[in-house]
Amino acid sequence: MRAIAFDRYGEDVLERVELDRPVPGTDEVLIRVAATSFNPVDAGIRGGWLSEIFPVAFPHVPGVDVAGTVAEIGTGVADLRVGDPVVGMLPMTANGAAAEFVVAPAESLTAAPTSVPLADAAALPVVGLTAWQSLFEIGGLRAGQTVLVNGAGGAVGDYAVQLAHRAGAHVTATASERSAARVRAHGADRVVGHLDLSGTPAVDGAPFDLVLNLVSTSPEETAALVGLVADGGMHVGTMIAGDPDPARGVTATRVFVRSDAGLLADLVRQVDDGSLTVEVGRRVTWDDLAAVHADSDAGRTSGKVVVLAA
Repeated sequence: MRAIAFDRYGEDVLERVELDRPVPGTDEVLIRVAATSFNPVDAGIRGGWLSEIFPVAFPHVPGVDVAGTVAEIGTGVADLRVGDPVVGMLPMTANGAAAEFVVAPAESLTAAPTSVPLADAAALPVVGLTAWQSLFEIGGLRAGQTVLVNGAGGAVGDYAVQLAHRAGAHVTATASERSAARVRAHGADRVVGHLDLSGTPAVDGAPFDLVLNLVSTSPEETAALVGLVADGGMHVGTMIAGDPDPARGVTATRVFVRSDAGLLADLVRQVDDGSLTVEVGRRVTWDDLAAVHADSDAGRTSGKVVVLAA
């Protein structure tokens, strides 16, 4: 089968290859891929920066998100049928979905949304799960509380603002001018520009019960964000945890997203009932994937990129 893979860590290592079509084992299914999407973790794995956390075997196919149709059923799988449209988050160290076919644990999959094109559904799993787990499972966000979403214009931020708003929280979001209208439409009560974290920023609405930091910040910048957390509140970061402030009862933690088909199914239901919008910044093919990785390495990635099987 055709695929995109790399046989060593590095910057310019992605190439088209021919691989054997995988065979599903016990409790697995084979998926004919409609699309995957790009996530920063894909670049981290490809560059070797996450090799101690997510070691992979070469050649490795990137693409943790998958949307497609079931092509073959392994033994022990009872709830899926050939032809079912599915979506899911694949194991971080397994071969990914930048290929014609990919094997996935059946337990990681759920029915794809019916209200968006199947390929666009690949924009949901990793970032949607990250947003939900950060806000509610880790951050404990409740109705009536206040949350600052730093980096709300990004892929995770799109979902974080929507989910927090729907949960009844008061949402303050940082976003660039080009993203502000979209973030506001997603339910942000207040949208501010990028924060100057060289000192203690003055932000309307501070202090916040929860600060969700979705961008890369230095230790000093992270400390400034922790300073915006109310006594007894929490700072949650996707890239850096930050230091807690025990004197004020402020905790700080970093989120590592995990696959959760039940939670993903709930997010799919929200998409289909119209309460959650799947945002796709752009759609590319495999031939563009190396450029997407290079943009990420250089900090130029904007919006969610769906990678169509081609």
